[in-house]
Parts: sequence; C-alpha cells; structure tokens
Amino acid sequence: MTTNENLIKSADRVKDHGEVFTPKWIVDKMIDQPEIAAKVRSLTATFLEPSAGEGAFLTEILDRKIRYAAEKSKNAHEFGNYALMVLSTLYGIELLEDNVEMLVMNMKDTFSDVYRELMYDLFQTEPDQKVYDSAKVIIRANMAQGDALKKTDALGRPIIFSEWQPVGKTRVQRTEYTFESIVNGGGPTGTVQEVVEEISLDLFPDEAQEAVDETPARHFTQCKWTDIYKEEIE
Repeated sequence: MTTNENLIKSADRVKDHGEVFTPKWIVDKMIDQPEIAAKVRSLTATFLEPSAGEGAFLTEILDRKIRYAAEKSKNAHEFGNYALMVLSTLYGIELLEDNVEMLVMNMKDTFSDVYRELMYDLFQTEPDQKVYDSAKVIIRANMAQGDALKKTDALGRPIIFSEWQPVGKTRVQRTEYTFESIVNGGGPTGTVQEVVEEISLDLFPDEAQEAVDETPARHFTQCKWTDIYKEEIE
C-alpha cells in the first residue's frame, strides 16, 4: 500500500495479476476486529499474509505489536528482546518483485521507527544496534517472493520460512522449514473469520510441530534474540 493511497499501479497489473492495494481505513477496520486485535496483543501469535503487496497489513500489525511489546517490558533490554520476538511472528509472501522490495523496506522502516521512538520516549536511552541488525535478518527470512498457492519462490524452488521458537525470555531457536512441509504437516489452524483469514494464520501450530520437526531445512544455533544477526548454523 502506498502512502498517498494510490490503490493501483497500472491497469495492466490489475489485469495480469489482480493487483489492487487495500486502503488504510479497511486495514484498520479489519485489524480492529476483536479476533484479530486479541492476536495482535500477543507476543507469540503468528500472522501470515499470502498476498502481502507492499505490507499494508503487516506493517500496521507490526506497529501495534511493538507497542504492545513495550507495554510488557520492564526495561530497555527486555523491550529489545520482545520487539524482535513480535517481529519474528510476521510472515509475508508476495508474487511481484518490486512489491517485495517495498515490503521489505517498509517492514524495516516501521520496525526502526517505532522501536527508536519507544526507546527514547519510554526508556530514555539509545536504541541497540544489535536489535536493528537482528531485525534485518528476521525480515529477510520472513518475507518471501513467490506464489503462496504453489508454495514456490520466484525461481520455482520451495519457499523456506524460519520458525523462531522463544527459549525463555532472552533466547531463541531458529529452524528453517519449507512452507509446504508446514502446511502439509497439519495445515493452518487459528485462522479467524473468513473476511480476515488471509492475514491471520498460526503458522507453526502445536499439532503440526511434530510433523515439520522431521524435515528441517537448516537448524541454527540457539542464541540470544539480539545475536540473531550472527546467523550461526549448527
């Protein structure tokens, strides 16, 4: 979604891809629904947008989730951990390359702007560069260019997503899975009403975990949330 509320980029894109962006008032109305709002006010509830565009839904959810993370934080260090935790719960798939570039940029900008604002306003301290660096890794891992229906990326390879499993309050276990194995391992649960089912998905439901655990793509070394940027593989 563009900031000046242009809802289409060209008639050809509408014709070829059915691309129409969602106006902010609809985004807000959908996210304000009680079922969605309850998940937004959670550190661990996951969201997947299978047609993410430039991030209209994901950036708004991210903004709200970071503010909730700040409410739950006792100090700046805990806020950094929680901010990365909520960021790790947001996933997007987008078909068109230019949209993906904007999606990634908008997610980075939203995270940086809100994190910096709250660090200064609530905790009166400088932002942590390690939080910024780790956020970039999470966004790169969680935003994919590809076809959500075919579960393949722009080159026809399986879409790979990372599960970011919290270990206590300060550490995380990252494991990669193909999107297909996640879906086939148990399917999406936790979706809400039909009108908003596209943007809310329990991507790693408990009942699917055992199945996807059998076929991880890569297993990373357990680390602190703020050390994610090191990307150390076991």
